[in-house]
Parts: sequence; C-alpha cells; structure tokens
Amino acid sequence: MDVIPPYRTGDIVAIDLPRRKTIRLKDYDYSQTGYYFVTICTQNREKIFGQIVGADSISARSETILSNAGMMIEKIYCNMQNEFKNVVFHEYIFMPNHFHGIIQIQWADIESAPTANLSTIIQSFKRYTTIEYIHGVKNNIYPLFNKRIWQRGYHEHIVRNEQELQKIREYIINNPAQWQEDKYFI
Repeated sequence: MDVIPPYRTGDIVAIDLPRRKTIRLKDYDYSQTGYYFVTICTQNREKIFGQIVGADSISARSETILSNAGMMIEKIYCNMQNEFKNVVFHEYIFMPNHFHGIIQIQWADIESAPTANLSTIIQSFKRYTTIEYIHGVKNNIYPLFNKRIWQRGYHEHIVRNEQELQKIREYIINNPAQWQEDKYFI
C-alpha cells in the first residue's frame, strides 16, 4: 500500500497535471508585422453579443443586431487601436457568442508608441471588456454571467498571402448568413 507522505505548509509539491497543448507556432514572433485572423469565443458559448436576423431567409440580408453588451464590446475593440499604435483592425464581426477579426501588426515608427504582440492585444481586449461588463452588471445594464465572459485562449491564424486575406475578409462579411451552419451555433 502506498503511503502519501505528510506535507507541511510551504512545502513545494510537484503535481503532474495535464498540460494544455499550445496551438501557437513554435518559435514564431507574434509581434512580427503581418495580418492575423483571430476568433475569440464567449465562455460556454453564451450568446451575449446580440442576435442574427435574416439568417433563415434567402431574400433578407443577414446581419448581427448587437445587444447593449455587444455594442460596448465593439466600442472597446475599435478603441484598442488608440492604445496600440502599431495595430490596425480590418474586417471584423461580432456574432452572438464569438468574434472574428483581422488584426494587422505593423512596424511602429513612433519611438514612444507602445508595440505589442498578438497575445498582449487579445489580453488587453478581454481585460477591458470584462471590467466594463462587470460594471454594467453591477448597474443592471448587462445580464449576469458565470465566472467569465470569455473562453480561455483564442484561435489565431497567420495570414500568409493576399488571396488568403481576401478569402478571410469574405468569410467575415458573410458570417451572419452562415449562422445556422456555424460550428459556434448552439
């Protein structure tokens, strides 16, 4: 029978927990200039950003109608370019429970301008939106949430050429029309 040795407060104990597999490219510098296609999901795919209208009609144009929370989050996203001078946001879409966007990181030619890598940009976005969302919940503007607004991590794709960039732009623009078939649709 194995006996578990007693541990005292302050002992360092190594526990072999499963490590989360990284999906980032090994040795790739995510502060490099270039375009990045990003997807960020809400925790448990909660539909807090709004709703899609017209997705079930062939004649109607499908679009996302943002909730108050969705409008707040979109405003913060658009203002992020003011924080990171080396970042340009291109096409983006807020779906009811996730976000797609193209983020361009470019060389910062202003000495004092903060530069950032992709992870820093996403972390800042999540932090600012979570703080504002909590403030809205306390003022009965937004619905309650369970522990987190955002799912841990995010998905990114390094855009490699102009043709790929154009396909991603079209995907983002047409995303509301594909809502019923979307893998994030619940």
